[in-house]
Amino acid sequence: MRFAIVNDLRIAQEILRHAIAQIPGASVAWVAIDGRDAIQKCKGDKPDLILMDMVMPVMDGAVATRAIMKECPCPILVVTSSIEGNLALVYEALSAGAIDAVHTPTMGPNGSILGVEALARKARVALAATAVQISRTMPHTIAAKLPAITSQKYGTSKVPLVVIGSSTGGPNALSVVLRGLTVAPSCCTVIVQHIDVAYAPGLTHWLTGEIKRPVKVATEGESLSAGSTIVASSADHLVLRDGLLRYVVEPAEQIFRPSVDVFFASVVQERVRPSVAILLTGMGRDGAQGMRSLRDAGWHTIAQDQATSVVWGMPGSAVEMGGVVEILPLDQIGAAASRWVQSRVT
Repeated sequence: MRFAIVNDLRIAQEILRHAIAQIPGASVAWVAIDGRDAIQKCKGDKPDLILMDMVMPVMDGAVATRAIMKECPCPILVVTSSIEGNLALVYEALSAGAIDAVHTPTMGPNGSILGVEALARKARVALAATAVQISRTMPHTIAAKLPAITSQKYGTSKVPLVVIGSSTGGPNALSVVLRGLTVAPSCCTVIVQHIDVAYAPGLTHWLTGEIKRPVKVATEGESLSAGSTIVASSADHLVLRDGLLRYVVEPAEQIFRPSVDVFFASVVQERVRPSVAILLTGMGRDGAQGMRSLRDAGWHTIAQDQATSVVWGMPGSAVEMGGVVEILPLDQIGAAASRWVQSRVT
């Protein structure tokens, strides 16, 4: 694994060098002192993973992330001394395509490097989230016939459920979809975004400010209620069980935690009355199988199109598996989901 360090502070560069040296199989590809320097070096030598600081002279890490994902796409992990203090920049970088965020390792009183384990864990997840590339010539509607659902026995919940999965580039995509989801007051919206449990509360706060209505983290044992917009917040998986939201460890081997596939599968198993499932931008394939299962169960499944996705891995994989009814540009998804829900409620 070849890591690139983007940080203007010499001490931070050296600490990151020492931290990388403790990760088996890892080495330093290059070091950049600001965002502009990083863009140029990435064009000439693309590493396996970029460790991107946020606050730097010349060009900050959020702007650099957006440029790199556009000009020379590469997995990027935000590594900054204060995620909370740089919240706006962190979520701007995550919206632009950074995979996750972690605190910069620090030096302990005995000279040891603290925080290497967290950095290594995030790096493994980032490297596992390999983009899945699919042709832009895919049709906008999948021709496979939806299964008959007239004999299906559904759960007792009367609240329409809208489920959303997202990853790389997700925060901004979520804000756009949620703003367009005019049926939100009459339904329950549950979101699984690939993000560390420590930063999920910050994401809900950021989204609340962006869409001008409350967004909260999912709590253990919470029921589905109309008007709620809920985000998974766990190092484990969010599931729907007996009408309540629960956090579970299994499947332990699933590297993405929380997993979109695990949550979508639980919705199918719970026999929730079919509504709308949405899969947004993200690296990897998480959510693709879940979309196929939801579609087979009669759900209206919508995938973000390739042109508006930061990375068309997750939605593209769902399309490839035949799990998508509609492929839409980001700014049309909220309205399309609202129309479908309204057509079933009225």
